[in-house]
Amino acid sequence: MLNQPLSKSVLWIMTISTGLIVANNYYNQPLLGLMAKDFNVQESMVSKIAVLTQMGYAFGLLFIIPLGDMVLRKRLILVDLVLVIVALLGMAKAPTLNWLFVMSFLVGFTSVIPQIFVPMAAELSSPETRAKNIGLVMSGLLFGVLLSRVVSGFIGDVFGWRDMYYLAAGVMVCIWVLVYFTIPEVKPNFKGSYRELMKSVFTLARTQPVLQLAAFRGAMGFAAMSAVFTTLVFHLEEPPFYAGSSVAGSFGVIGAVGALAAAFVGKLTFRFTTYKLILYALLILLSSWVFIYFGGYSYIGLIIGIILVDLGLQASHILNQTDYFALNIGANNRLNTVYMFCYFVGGSIGTLSAAYSWEHYGWTGVCAVGAGFSLMAILAHVLFSKRIRTTAN
Repeated sequence: MLNQPLSKSVLWIMTISTGLIVANNYYNQPLLGLMAKDFNVQESMVSKIAVLTQMGYAFGLLFIIPLGDMVLRKRLILVDLVLVIVALLGMAKAPTLNWLFVMSFLVGFTSVIPQIFVPMAAELSSPETRAKNIGLVMSGLLFGVLLSRVVSGFIGDVFGWRDMYYLAAGVMVCIWVLVYFTIPEVKPNFKGSYRELMKSVFTLARTQPVLQLAAFRGAMGFAAMSAVFTTLVFHLEEPPFYAGSSVAGSFGVIGAVGALAAAFVGKLTFRFTTYKLILYALLILLSSWVFIYFGGYSYIGLIIGIILVDLGLQASHILNQTDYFALNIGANNRLNTVYMFCYFVGGSIGTLSAAYSWEHYGWTGVCAVGAGFSLMAILAHVLFSKRIRTTAN
């Protein structure tokens, strides 16, 4: 049966699968130091692995996710999962750094299924439960992002970074079986060619101001978060910490505290306006950099800062998606494509900027980059949000 109502069991399967699949994009961050030693290259060189994965994810969002409005989604998910497994095995077997670069891009390009699950949750939910259900699936996504660092840091220290990717490929095989037997099919809502589909994506990007602003806020927020997590492993290797990949990865557990708190933001939409909630979330994101900078050479300062980064980003992310899904124009996958493409382009820019700042200005430069991106998100929200609402009305 097509377009079945969303049951609690299916919602939880989508949430867990989302976390496990998106984790593929972030296993590399605590492992960069180990990869640099394995291939005998500088840290700035292996940082390209994180950038290429994020860029691959952005282009996967652009070219794969719109198909969710055009073809049967369950079939699309199952085919894509096979490609994910191939890419992960390619990472595990990479004989050279250049091969690793290519496979990193492909891992990101194929691991986009979470952004099919999010519109599915929105479509199959009632208006009353939409924000809560999106929040749950998105909490699974952010938990996957954060806990992936814990798992990969530990596996990397104990077994080596290649074993992490063999394990990830095995997990994806299990997800394939789970999706095949449990996830309902959703009927496509676009009739036309792939070229026409992609043209409609760019039309939405050009004509929907609510989407444009949400995409910019999301891009700047994720740029800020990427800045700290890309360079955290290098910062912790230096004095006074002298820590390895497992310690860097453990900050994923710490960040999960913020992610868990943000999962409840949907319940606040009945008490506060979306404008105020997004503003509060972005202010939390900006305030995190006070702790990351001034307390950046103590564990307590970093812990508080990481919790606030994840709380602010995840809360604003859920609210951004709730905002443009509420447009209700029958193009949820394409709306999500525009938003998430910009989101991960922002992450790539944040990673590149942080890697450059780390090489030339150290931790101070990284903090300046993160705070700058956070501030740009706030300024855009304050300057344009109310104007867009006024024009729309």
